[in-house]
Amino acid sequence: MVYEVQYSKRRKTVGIYVERDRRVIVKAPEGFPLSRIQEIVEKKKEWIEEKVNDIYKYPAESNKKEFVSGESMMLMGRNCTLLVVDDNIRGIKFDGFSFRISKNNQDRAHDIFVAWYKKYALSIIKPMAKSFAQKLGVEYNGCSVTDTMKYRWASCTPKGNVNFNWRIIKAPIFVIEYLIVHELAHLRVSDHSPEFWNIVSIQVPSYEDAKVWLRDNGNVLEMDF
Repeated sequence: MVYEVQYSKRRKTVGIYVERDRRVIVKAPEGFPLSRIQEIVEKKKEWIEEKVNDIYKYPAESNKKEFVSGESMMLMGRNCTLLVVDDNIRGIKFDGFSFRISKNNQDRAHDIFVAWYKKYALSIIKPMAKSFAQKLGVEYNGCSVTDTMKYRWASCTPKGNVNFNWRIIKAPIFVIEYLIVHELAHLRVSDHSPEFWNIVSIQVPSYEDAKVWLRDNGNVLEMDF
């Protein structure tokens, strides 16, 4: 079985994760013997294979946007209408219900929307992360929104940085809250023990619903649009 080992000074236990693209990641404390990792993976072989073959790992892909008037653009759980207009608009105009772009920029609409969504995501996620960090009594070094994590929604690095996939701004607010709290909770508990989930549940009581939403709608988020 092929798997990737990631070592961290913060970890106290070994954890096995199966990403949405079916990669198997083993996270272990720094200096943990490779022979012991191999034994743990072998014991969890049946569980790993079950997760790798989960139908939700590769859900059916939706059609990509053509960026024409009438299309829906998902933002924070709502479908907003796209309008392509003759007006000479620089970038995007958003009124809370619909997006407007200039016909002159239609051929660059994909890149324009990615840039807009990333900026908007950071404006929403950053203050939320700060607020939840205060409630959890933790500190992080940096909070960023990135486009380099297609098959991961968020991460917490060994240096205490929390990173979020810009695509999560399409999801409902309770899902975004769950993802933020999930990563911040790792600053207190590195694994997914009962203690970890208890911390998450206190801040986001609907976290189980958020996990189900991500399972059922992850393919929509993974697409650029």
